[in-house]
Amino acid sequence: MSRRVRRKVANKGKVKVVLQSYPEIEDGVLGNEGNSLVDWTCLPDDTVIQLFSCLDYRDRASLSSTCRTWRSLGASPCLWSSLDLRPHKFDAAGAASLASRCSNLRKLRFRGAESADAIIFLQAKGLQEISGDYCRKITDSTLSVVGARHELLESLQLGPDICERISSDAIRAVALCCPKLRRLRISGVRVVDGDAITALSKHCPNLTDIGFIDCLNVDEMALGNVASIRFLSIAGTTNMKWGLVSHHWSKLPNLIALDVSRTDIGPNAVSRMLSLSQKLRVLCALNCPVLEEDANFVANYSNKNKVLLALFTDVFKGVASLFSNMTKKERTIFSDWRSLKKKDKSVDEIMGWLEWILSHSLLRIAESNQMGLDDFWLKQGAFLLLSLMQSSQEDVQERAATGLATFVVIDDENASIHGGRAEAVLRDGGIRLLLNLARSWREGLQSEAAKAIANLSVNANVAKAVADEGGINILANLAKSMNRLVAEEAAGGLWNLSVGEEHKAAIAEAGGVKALVNLIFKWSSGGDGVLERAAGALANLAADDKCSMEVAVGGGVHALVMLARNCKFEGVQEQAARALANLAAHGDGNNNNAAVGQEAGALEALVQLTHSPHEGVRQEAAGALWNLSFDDRNREAIAAAGGVEALVALAQACSDSSPGLQERAAGALWGLSVSEANSIAIGQEGGDVHETAAGALWNLAFNPGNALRMVEEGGVPALVHLCSSSVSKMARFMAALALAYMFDGRMDDVAMIGTSSDSGSKNVNLDGARRLALNNIKTFVHKFSNHQAFSAAAASSAPAALAQVTEAARIQEAGHLRCSGAEIGRFVAMLRNPSSILKACAAFALLQFTIPGGRHAVHHAGILQKTGAARVLRAAAAATTAPLDAKIFARVGTT
Repeated sequence: MSRRVRRKVANKGKVKVVLQSYPEIEDGVLGNEGNSLVDWTCLPDDTVIQLFSCLDYRDRASLSSTCRTWRSLGASPCLWSSLDLRPHKFDAAGAASLASRCSNLRKLRFRGAESADAIIFLQAKGLQEISGDYCRKITDSTLSVVGARHELLESLQLGPDICERISSDAIRAVALCCPKLRRLRISGVRVVDGDAITALSKHCPNLTDIGFIDCLNVDEMALGNVASIRFLSIAGTTNMKWGLVSHHWSKLPNLIALDVSRTDIGPNAVSRMLSLSQKLRVLCALNCPVLEEDANFVANYSNKNKVLLALFTDVFKGVASLFSNMTKKERTIFSDWRSLKKKDKSVDEIMGWLEWILSHSLLRIAESNQMGLDDFWLKQGAFLLLSLMQSSQEDVQERAATGLATFVVIDDENASIHGGRAEAVLRDGGIRLLLNLARSWREGLQSEAAKAIANLSVNANVAKAVADEGGINILANLAKSMNRLVAEEAAGGLWNLSVGEEHKAAIAEAGGVKALVNLIFKWSSGGDGVLERAAGALANLAADDKCSMEVAVGGGVHALVMLARNCKFEGVQEQAARALANLAAHGDGNNNNAAVGQEAGALEALVQLTHSPHEGVRQEAAGALWNLSFDDRNREAIAAAGGVEALVALAQACSDSSPGLQERAAGALWGLSVSEANSIAIGQEGGDVHETAAGALWNLAFNPGNALRMVEEGGVPALVHLCSSSVSKMARFMAALALAYMFDGRMDDVAMIGTSSDSGSKNVNLDGARRLALNNIKTFVHKFSNHQAFSAAAASSAPAALAQVTEAARIQEAGHLRCSGAEIGRFVAMLRNPSSILKACAAFALLQFTIPGGRHAVHHAGILQKTGAARVLRAAAAATTAPLDAKIFARVGTT
């Protein structure tokens, strides 16, 4: 599987082999990176075994099948002493296929109930350590059978999620079957009764480490009788009788470390445990509200011989006090301890236990997202997580990385994070640490580190640091992983990084676009999380003109349309529609608009998404149709796919929806109504928002029948209001153009026919409406008429004078409008209209459409040239009876 930066090709005999490369080993083993072909027969066996050790079990088994030599080396016992089943689905059939290699298996990690059921088929009777997560569905029978088949078991850990189907019966069965048990840590058992604990005490004499975490009830009295206990955690467990706890547990002869974090323990019980327990050295009580609310205890606590770790204590100073000869900084106590050459075994055991329980409690505290913990997180919590990320215990590293990913998040729905916490991670060197973990060959670390990088990168400063440290390349390569969880988190990181315009090109250069597109094809079913993240990242990248073309070239259009058509998850639908909208949003130099429209099923899928019950999906689908409607070839196709009816229904139903949905619905109708056939159909059917509303009315008014209906329905006062009062210059401009269409004379014939044939026609004073409309058009155009500049332009045709007029009249956003030949012809014809006001309006409109620098100025100028409009413009500029503003605007249009 491709878990790393490159894939190298090698030949061994006639067999072509693909082998991943890893930075940890490639420099010293593989030699010259310029050689793409390596003679593997020259490698010593121990080097090949080292390479095998960096692969997961599936890749190891696959590679072993390439030749006899590698089959023999791939079965080496040292490669199968430890097995991590979490990266892939694991069932009984998979276990049976590995059974022949697992006779020496000692350590096993798994995920989920199906994998737990399959463990017995490995036939690994010598198994000593089992660790599982996502254990919610594991039953008593499964756990009992696992215990019965592995009598040499020394360590069993299930969590941190709750084991809601496991009861005391299974714990009792494990106690009876596993007499060598030394460590038992289980999360979320409802009740751990006295019989189960007594069985552990009686049948497991070596049991020194017990954790009943996040349980509802635990028998305190029975735990007080387990004399072998040295390390005990009941973090998050409820319904504890603290009087009994402090009385009985303080008498435990070997108890040296106790964790009561996230419980309701009070100061009296803490004081009794610390003062009465003879061997107790560490009591961890993080996030214990009753204890923390006792101001007197917090202010006066002092115990020189024993360590209390709480939110109000200096955790680093407390841990450092366990060492008598440590002279370095307290804040670096964990790294200093790891670097010691001569270690105290008893202190080592405490430190290893502390790493485990601290990583667990900090993650749970981060998940709870409690108020009032900023001081703790900023002063020591963030640095604690960074210190734990450097642990030699892989599960501690993973939880610490997950904790970093979690504690910065304020609102998951709106992707908002705590800036101060993110900056604290950045300040303390956390980005480099996370990137180093992401480069690990262990997939569990890869996914958790990538998740943390993704969440932290919402902060712009962190995103810059990630990019500067080479994080984009790391994430782009992780996105190629065959492990769905790794690929999903890497795609999430690219999604957040791609928000920054400065990172888009770097993501494309790192191969991120192709990796994201491939993710969609790879996980097209059963991977909603990875699909949403991949589509979201592509949507951000598609907003950039150059990257959008790379998305299209890389197969992104087909992939995104496939998601829009087939995926039922609203998050995926929304991001796929957004990506298609962004792909279609670019100007004439980009062919993606046409490419999306021509992709089989694209328009039908987007029309269908406008019926979604989720507003975000409807909004993005309407936005995509809006952008696509600017291509002449798409308009009729959208209408044929039912787009007119769907968008009219959407526009009518979204009056109470967000402004974004209203804007896109109106905008899509605006775009479609450029086509006369669509305009008629829309007429029959039925501010940012002002702009789109004015644009839609402008296009609708092109059809005389629609124009008359708009007059009859009171559209003139509405357009006059937009033309005179909107804060948007574009809205006022398009409202004026709509009014001009309505009263340039083409509606009159329709009005006469309607009057004679339809006795039920509404009685409308067309003359009054015309006067109202023309007066407002005149007022609007005059606002762009600088008297001094016009006088200078009238006296001289010098380019400087005309340029001054142009700049004074320019409406910047109008340069984005694209008009058809019929529309340009309509304004050219209007230059011959008897109304001086309409002449001025037409000249002003043609000026806006052809001002150099506009997105479609060349297109409009070409239409004018082909239709011979230059002659009409020159005539208008020279007409003695034309108003000054019409003459000047026409003169500018001829230059």
